[in-house]
Amino acid sequence: MKTYILAASLLFSSIAFAQNPSSMSSNPLLQPFNTPHQTAPYDKIKPEHFLPALKESMAEGRKEIDALINNPAQPTFQNTILALEQGGGNVGKVSSILFHLNGAETNPEIQKTIREASPMLTEYGNDITLNDKLFARVKAVWDQRDKLKLDTESAMLLEKTYKSFSRNGANLNDADKEKLRGINKELSQLSIKFAENNLAETNEYALTVTDEKDLVGLPDFVKEGAKAAAKKMNKEGWIFTLQAPSYGPFMQYAENRDLRKKLFLAFNARGFGGGKNDNQANIAQIVKLRYDKAKLLGYATWADYMLEERMANSKQIVMDFLNDVKKYAEPAAAKELAELTAYAKKNGFTEDKLQRWDVSYYSEKLKKEKYAINDELLKPYFKLENVLDGIFTLTNKLYGITFKENKEIAGWHSEVKTYEVFDKDGKFLAVWYGDYFPRPGKRAGAWNNSIQDQWVENGKEFRPHVVNVCNFSRPTDNKPSLLSFSEVTTLFHEFGHALHGMLANGKYQTTSGTSVAWDFVELPSQIMENFAEEPEVLRIFARHYQTGEVIPQEYIDKIRASSNFMAGLANMRQVGLGMIDMAWHSTVPNGETVVQIEEKADVGAKLYPKTEGTSVSTAFSHIFAGGYSSGYYSYKWSEVLDADAFELFKEKGIFNQEVAQSFRDNVLSKGGSEKPMVLYKRFRGREPKPEAMLKRAGLAL
Repeated sequence: MKTYILAASLLFSSIAFAQNPSSMSSNPLLQPFNTPHQTAPYDKIKPEHFLPALKESMAEGRKEIDALINNPAQPTFQNTILALEQGGGNVGKVSSILFHLNGAETNPEIQKTIREASPMLTEYGNDITLNDKLFARVKAVWDQRDKLKLDTESAMLLEKTYKSFSRNGANLNDADKEKLRGINKELSQLSIKFAENNLAETNEYALTVTDEKDLVGLPDFVKEGAKAAAKKMNKEGWIFTLQAPSYGPFMQYAENRDLRKKLFLAFNARGFGGGKNDNQANIAQIVKLRYDKAKLLGYATWADYMLEERMANSKQIVMDFLNDVKKYAEPAAAKELAELTAYAKKNGFTEDKLQRWDVSYYSEKLKKEKYAINDELLKPYFKLENVLDGIFTLTNKLYGITFKENKEIAGWHSEVKTYEVFDKDGKFLAVWYGDYFPRPGKRAGAWNNSIQDQWVENGKEFRPHVVNVCNFSRPTDNKPSLLSFSEVTTLFHEFGHALHGMLANGKYQTTSGTSVAWDFVELPSQIMENFAEEPEVLRIFARHYQTGEVIPQEYIDKIRASSNFMAGLANMRQVGLGMIDMAWHSTVPNGETVVQIEEKADVGAKLYPKTEGTSVSTAFSHIFAGGYSSGYYSYKWSEVLDADAFELFKEKGIFNQEVAQSFRDNVLSKGGSEKPMVLYKRFRGREPKPEAMLKRAGLAL
C-alpha cells in the first residue's frame, strides 16, 4: 500500500521534472538499476525523465488495481491486503527519488515541473483510496480480522491498510469524494508553493559588509566563511546569509547591534513581507482546506483528525502536555532572562528589556563568562569527518555495524558521501548517504529521508537506502568543516533516524523503519543526542583538527556543566512552536490573521518585547510544508521517551551490549509493526516517566 500512495502522501517534498520526455528505452527510471545494491543512478537521471516514468508507472499501477478488484476469488489477506502492499512498486521508487531531490538539489526547472506533476500524483492516490470496489475488498478482509489468525505484523498491516482507506474518504458518498479530491489537489499545490517561497526568501537575502569594523566580535571561523561566501558571489567584503551556519554565529558574536537587528528581522520576516514570496495567503488557504477535509471526514478539527493515530491521541492530551512543560519551563525562563538582562546592563546595555536580537549575543557572552566555553574554543575538536568516524565507532560498539565508503554509488551532488553498511556478521544492511553543506538548491535545516525502505517479498529481502541531509559550515581555504557542539548533536540526531531505517527488520514497507506513529519517530534520533555528551563517546572523536589532541577533560566537564544553560528559554521556545501549531489546527478557522494567531499562542509574550514585522508561521515549514501539522509537540513528547530510555543505558553502561541489543530488537528493528507503547515497554519494562526529562533539562522542581 505504501508504494501506491507514496506520491500523494509526500508531495510536500517532491521534485519536479521538465517537459522534454525521453524515450522509454533510454529512461533510466524505467529500467532495472544496474548499480551497486540497485541504488538510484543519479549520474544518469535527468529532470525530463521523471514525468514519462511516472505516467508509465502509474498506468502499470492502475492495471494492477484493476486486476486486484476484478479477482473473482473471495477477498483474503493474501490476494487483497498483501497484493495491495506489494503493488505499484515503480511509482514508489520514482516518487522517492523525486521527493528527495526536491529537498536536496532543486532548481527552477524542477520547481516548474512539480507544479504540473503534483495534481497528477494526487489524483493517482485519490483513485486508489476512493475506489469503491477496492475498499469493499479491503473491508471484507478487515471485517473477518478476528478469524484470520494473523501474526502481529500482518495484523498491523491490515489495520493500517484499512485505516488508510477509511481515514482518507473511502466511506464518503460520491459528491463528498469529489470535494475531497479537490481539497487534496489544492493542498498539495499550496504546500509546494509554501516551500518554494521559503527557499526563495532564504536564498535571495544577503547582508554585505564592507567595513571591517562591522565584524568586531566575530570569530575567525565566521569571518572566513563570510569572506568565502563573498568570493563565491564575486563580491568584495563579507557576505552573511539566512542559512544557519551564517545566521546563527552572526547573531551570537557580532557586536554591531544594528546589523544583528537587520539580520534578525530579515530571517524572521521570511514569507511575511507582502511580496511575491509572501506565505500569509497560503497559510490561510492551507488551514481552511485542512479544516474542510477534517469536517468532511467526520472530525471536529484538523488536529482531531491527525492525532487519532498518535500516542497523544487527543487535543486535550497534547495541550495538557505542553502546559505541563510550560509550568516547569516558564519560571526557569523568567529567571534566566532576568539574569541575562542584568548581565547585559552590567556590560553597557542601556534599554529596559533585551530585544530578541540581543539574546543570542549576550547568552554567548554570559556562557563564556560562567563556563569559560564557547564555539570558538570547541570547534577545532569537531572536524566533520572526525565526528562521522566517531558515530561509526559508536554504532559499531552498540550494534556491531560497520561502514564502508563506496565511491561507485552515485550521489546527486559531488559533495555527497555514500557508504555501504554491514551487520556484525558481515551481512549487507543498507546504503547510507551523507550530504552536509548548504547550496542554493537545498532547503534549510536537517533531515533524514528514505529512498528505499526495507521489506521482504517472495522470499527476497530489499534493504534500505537512507539519506542524512544537513547544512553545516563549508570548509574554507584554511580550515576543514568544523562543527559547533549544537551541530554535533544535530549530526547524531539525524543519524539516529538513519539507524531506525538501516536496522529495520520487518516484512512490509508499510510497517518498516520510520513508518511509526509521528510522536514516536523522534525517539531513535533523540536518544542518539544523549551519547554525544558522554565523555567516553567524546573521547572517541573529539580531536583537534591540527594537533590530533584528544579533547581535554576540562572541556568535556564544561560541555556537560553548560548543557542546561538557558534551558528554560529553550524549552519555552519549543512549547511556543507547539502552541502555534495547535492554535492553527485545533480550532475552527474564523479568518484570524497570522499576527492574531501568533499573539494568541505566544507563550513568550511576557518574556520579550513584541517585534513588529516578524512571523514564525510564514516560515514554519515543519507544519505547512512538512508532516508536522498538529504534531510539532512530538519533539518534546519524544524527549520524555529518550531521556527515560537513556537512563537505562547510563545505569548499565552506555556501551552495554545487552541494553543496546534490546533497543535494537524492540525499537529500531520493529518499525511500526506494533503499537509504540508496547514496543517501548518491552524495551524499558514499564511506561516512560517524565522525571528523567525534567531532571536532564534542569527543570525539576
